[in-house]
Amino acid sequence: MTDAATQPLAPAATAALEFDRVCYTYEQAANPAIRDITFRVEPGERLGILGPNGAGKTTLVRIALGLIAPTSGSVRVFGELPAQARAQRWIGYLPQRSRAELAFPLSVRQVVAMPATARLAPWKRPSPEGRAAVERALHLTGCEEFAASPIGRISGGQFQRTMIARALAAQPRILILDEPTIGIDVTGQQRFAEMLSHVQAELGITVVVVTHDLRTVAAGCDRVACLHRSLHAHVSPEGLTPAVLAEVFRHEVEGIFGDVHIDAHRATECRDPAHHPDHTHPHDHAHAPRTADQSEGGTRAHD
Repeated sequence: MTDAATQPLAPAATAALEFDRVCYTYEQAANPAIRDITFRVEPGERLGILGPNGAGKTTLVRIALGLIAPTSGSVRVFGELPAQARAQRWIGYLPQRSRAELAFPLSVRQVVAMPATARLAPWKRPSPEGRAAVERALHLTGCEEFAASPIGRISGGQFQRTMIARALAAQPRILILDEPTIGIDVTGQQRFAEMLSHVQAELGITVVVVTHDLRTVAAGCDRVACLHRSLHAHVSPEGLTPAVLAEVFRHEVEGIFGDVHIDAHRATECRDPAHHPDHTHPHDHAHAPRTADQSEGGTRAHD
């Protein structure tokens, strides 16, 4: 598949995040988890990395955070190795939702303040700058209204906003989100995307969203990197055509049908009569509602 990259920002001298021919193979694995990954994220840009389960998304995130080193290739975060950037608190990270966080006997404000108090002695208060960063993070994410609530008694969407606020309280330069909308309904996903756009516009922070959820990247990202062990396409959200998505998610289909050729198109473009059954009958009866595959404007993948 050919790349259709768009560059909303002029390249800066130093990238916010840059992968250069990165490969990683786990011990005793026959094949690499990711291979030949090359991409660049400019300061202030929002990049979505879209891929199905097993595509290598978790491995890519761990490398970006400096938790594991690539088998080959190089990674830089604002010119530094990821582990060095994380030590300087340049990276804010939102992991996949953990129920363990909900068991803490803390309020939302106390959870958000954790970065400001993490390195302090128990008897010391955060600096005025640290307290101001906490309040600003609560305000930007809309957490002020439930800041006094126990962390275990808020909704899934509120919990994710709280975790974003906690990451922002450390005043990072880049924010990496791993499957941020798991467990959130469609309405909550839309609110989350709007909140993230607002935060990015206010702070100018670089955002990288890693997810399998198309809605998340389409609503809140400037570009989308489609990942299936390697990068298949680098496009704007508007460039996520049925053909691109079918190629990226094809290995899930292969798991059911074996090795197949994917040809995705809109239903109105399909000329295969097998996909458009004749609805003319010699007798009159009521028809069941049409399925999504038969509806106009829907998409269908077939071999």
